[in-house]
Amino acid sequence: MRLVIVSGRSGSGKSTALAVLEDSGFYCIDNLPAGMLPELAERVLLDAELLRPQVAVSIDARNLPSQLKRFPALLDELRQRNIQCDVLYLDADNATLLKRFSETRRRHPLTDEHRSLAEAIHEEIALLGPIADLADLKIDTTGLNLYQLRDSIRLRLLEKPEPGTAFLIESFGFKRGMPVDADLVFDVRCLPNPYWKAELREYNGLEQPIRDYMAAQSEVEEMFNDLNHYLSKWLPRFAASNRAYVTVAIGCTGGKHRSVYLAERIGQALRTPLRNVQIRHRDLS
Repeated sequence: MRLVIVSGRSGSGKSTALAVLEDSGFYCIDNLPAGMLPELAERVLLDAELLRPQVAVSIDARNLPSQLKRFPALLDELRQRNIQCDVLYLDADNATLLKRFSETRRRHPLTDEHRSLAEAIHEEIALLGPIADLADLKIDTTGLNLYQLRDSIRLRLLEKPEPGTAFLIESFGFKRGMPVDADLVFDVRCLPNPYWKAELREYNGLEQPIRDYMAAQSEVEEMFNDLNHYLSKWLPRFAASNRAYVTVAIGCTGGKHRSVYLAERIGQALRTPLRNVQIRHRDLS
């Protein structure tokens, strides 16, 4: 049995996450009382019609605070029964959540005559802390649109090829903000920039003209060797510590040339010593 527990502050994208999982064959339940997790797992395991059951549940601030405080013990109980559990936690910055509620005109579940929307959004941090602290995968949806969030969930949760630590090698551009959910961040803006070559500017790091240019630069080769050596040595230590997801972010100015070239090359190189390696280019659009 595989169980995905989706949580996060209101407006962070939980409904989208459940929709993606449902489209992928998961039986989805929204707003499940946390205390019912063991009973749900028992019923699913006893159902002979489900040979490879996949269930996703949303647990959020609509739960009673006493139920949310029990979450760590409930999760431990599930895992002791050898149930594969992934805890996905979605979040966004306060300004983005306020904007989303203003645009949709939805009522926040914690607002009342004594609590404003801003106060309710802030209060969720403490309420959902027991879940956030145990999340296997956190996705910051601040800068993501609907389609980007769907793609991110598919890549991280659904395209994970086998059990074990899933490593994501991600390129990005600093001008669009650093990915806050990255575990390791490397800045490669010190390398020669193809952007300043007029004949190369319109290509990206996946295309042959940029690959040829980067491969000819001695500093690039030195950076690749150093990063590849470091990651080949230390990423297996993350796997040994039972981490479910690890994100390595490589950034340049715009996220189009240098970071894309290195992320792609390093990701391909790491697929030899590591099993679950995914590559994503955040700003290549």
